[in-house]
Amino acid sequence: MNAMKHLSLYLSILFLLLFASEGLFAQEVNLSGEIRPRFEYRHGYKTLSPDGADGASFISQRTRINGFFANENFKVGLVIQDVRVWGDVSQLNTSDINGPAIHEAWGEAMINQKLSIKVGRQEIVYDDSRIFGNVGWAQQARSHDAAIIKYYPSKIHHIELGLAYNANGESLFKTDYTVNSYQTFQYIWYHGNFGKAGLSFLALNNGMAYAKDSLTQNIAYSQTIGPRFTYGKDEFTFDVAAYYQVGKNARNNDLSAMYFSANASHKLSNKFTIGIGGEYLSGTKTVDQGQTEEKGKSFTPLYGTNHKFNGWMDYFYVGSYNESNGLIDLYLPLTYSIEKLTFKLVPHYFMAAATVAKKDITGEWKDYRNGLGTEIDFSVVYKVTNIFDISGGYSQMLGTETLQIITGGNYKNTNNWGWIMFTFKPTFFSKK
Repeated sequence: MNAMKHLSLYLSILFLLLFASEGLFAQEVNLSGEIRPRFEYRHGYKTLSPDGADGASFISQRTRINGFFANENFKVGLVIQDVRVWGDVSQLNTSDINGPAIHEAWGEAMINQKLSIKVGRQEIVYDDSRIFGNVGWAQQARSHDAAIIKYYPSKIHHIELGLAYNANGESLFKTDYTVNSYQTFQYIWYHGNFGKAGLSFLALNNGMAYAKDSLTQNIAYSQTIGPRFTYGKDEFTFDVAAYYQVGKNARNNDLSAMYFSANASHKLSNKFTIGIGGEYLSGTKTVDQGQTEEKGKSFTPLYGTNHKFNGWMDYFYVGSYNESNGLIDLYLPLTYSIEKLTFKLVPHYFMAAATVAKKDITGEWKDYRNGLGTEIDFSVVYKVTNIFDISGGYSQMLGTETLQIITGGNYKNTNNWGWIMFTFKPTFFSKK
């Protein structure tokens, strides 16, 4: 019943936004939705499958109602979502496992034409979503409780300052932060458009709570700093990015880590595009992992849309791969579009950026080759109408013994993943 009460309250707020707009001038109101059920078959998704394990099959669904209101003085956004797996409760259930939740609830005050302040729960997405992204593939997606100051000094320059501070709840005295998230961050992001070129710069101070001892909790701060450059002309596009991480990692060890990426694509025709690219994320040798006297060298992409990168089977940086051996990813994306169909094929070759090792029966460390394997990703999207599309995909990981050392399971088994998804995005009401 509590879930239904919450849902009724959320819907009341949305309809209040809708009908309160009547009689106002220079306003924009939009009420839209999304229904997205997805079937998945997993047998070696995120980790190599162990011997004798059968694949998992399930259908998950995201349902959203999106409300937006804006006038010359302020903007308001509210996104209500329900995430579930078909059959996770009985037909006569009195409550859901997750129930409706607030994905976004923010207000933005327009101070003047150049300056605004946006506060509340909101998605934060910058550049290619490598450091900050909304993780749209995940049914629950990602949003932050944050305040963002936006400044537009001119038509070509854009600056944003973000601030966040998290707590378990209201309290009378200091309490430990136990949620699996950052406790605080501060960042500045800049983007400039210079004709066919674009330049962004991010400086992020990220604070993670850690146990100093059995009685004391402190915050370990890391700094991620770097630029991203893009260029596009006619059928050719290019981008390059580099970030450096210093400070302390989540275990309060000294940190010095690097990230580099470069991508290029060429549209050979109206239908066919070929690309090439690579990423380097520095890592820490296995023998040095967990050693407090050793400086951490593992780059962490923090709050990015990691499913977009390093293969769709999510072996790397979606879950527990952070603070490990790093990654070198070389890939060749191919895209073919015809009428309402879009096909995409992306082969990846993965290598560890730092030496992978395992102790043998004598207790001595044995080093392994850095090759982790090849992943083949394939997807197809059929855009039925402007509000409805059907998509599906298949991926296979051809892993190595080195990957087995990292993830467990058996690299000799068939490790694959398949999915099909229906996406409905209707607009119920729109007014300007």
